[in-house]
Parts: sequence; structure tokens; C-alpha cells
Amino acid sequence: MKKMLLLGLMIILFSSICHAAAISGIVYDESLNTAKNAIVEINTVPKQTFVAKDGSYSFEVPVGSYVISAKLGELQAAENLTVEKEGNYIIDLIMFPDLDEMPPIEEDIGGSVAEEKTSFNYLFVIVGILLILFFAFYIIIKRGKKPAQGLDEDIDNLVRIIKKQGGRATQKEIRKEIPLSEAKISLMIAELEHKGIVEKIKKGRGNIIILKK
Repeated sequence: MKKMLLLGLMIILFSSICHAAAISGIVYDESLNTAKNAIVEINTVPKQTFVAKDGSYSFEVPVGSYVISAKLGELQAAENLTVEKEGNYIIDLIMFPDLDEMPPIEEDIGGSVAEEKTSFNYLFVIVGILLILFFAFYIIIKRGKKPAQGLDEDIDNLVRIIKKQGGRATQKEIRKEIPLSEAKISLMIAELEHKGIVEKIKKGRGNIIILKK
């Protein structure tokens, strides 16, 4: 009878060993540095405990569902694992501070942080608005220079045409020499008249432009 009982226990033990799985991994802290001397536990029956001196751990467990936990000071981690068949399982654990055990933050500190964050946000918005205004002003000036340069060139060309005509020319003659619209030519003549360079005299349906200088 004793031999039969011993044989049964050996069969059960051998069966559990055959269906055992190897679980291993590395324990890290919240900065992903290896957490040396962390205590790692798995809820087998009986519970297994391993001290990860170099940050690594290993267990051998039969088929089943387990919880692997690690702890080092205020840092802790826990992972659920289901072993369905024998083999190697790698479970790395990353520990974080236990928020329930952390001391409460003082209200005045929280207020100071909130005020500092709000001030920073306002400063960021003001700097952004100033940058937008600067670039908008730069683009307006840059675009405004091109038409002015073109208008100056056309005005110089208009003065040369009047000189070519002996110091006076009709607006109709000027338009023949310059392939621009009547409105733009009138604008250039008005600009020259404003500067005192030419004088416009009305004659019939047209104008005579006289060069003063």
C-alpha cells in the first residue's frame, strides 16, 4: 500500500514537472534602468519569491493563471499571465511609484504650479502673436516694394519719352510708346505732376504733358 501511494506521488510530481513552464524577465524602474535587488513574487501554491540581485528573475510553474509582482521601496509592478502549455515565457516588469502611498500635494504648491503654467501659456501666446505680426509686416513691405520699383521704372520711361518728344508730348503719344493702360499712364502723370516734374495742360479731348525740368 505504501509503495502504491509513493508511486502515485512520484507520477503526480513527474507529470507537473513535464508540464512546467519557465518564466523569466528583467525588472526595470520608471526610468527604464535595471532595478537591482527587487523582490519578485508569483502566486503559485506555494508562493515563489525571487530576489532579482542583478535585475533578472526566473520561475518554473505548471499550467495555470498567475500574477507576477515586483517591489523595491515605493516602486512596484504587477502583470497577469496565463500559462497554457509548457515553454519559455519572457515577462519584463516596469515598476512605478505607488500613487496611493505618495504624500498629498500641498494646495499652495499646486496653485503655484498652475499659476506658473498659466503665465507660461500667456507668454507663449504673446510671442506667437508678435511673430505673426512681424512676418505679416515683412510680407507686406516685400510685396509693396515690387510694384513701387516697377512704377518708378515706368515713370522714368515716361520722362524719357517726353524728353524724346522735345519736352512736350500728348498723353496719346505717350500711350503709343508705353504699352500700359490709360489708367496707369494717368496715374504716373499725376505722380510726376505732384512732384513738380511735369505740367498737364488740357487741350480738347486730350492732354499735353510738358516737362518742367
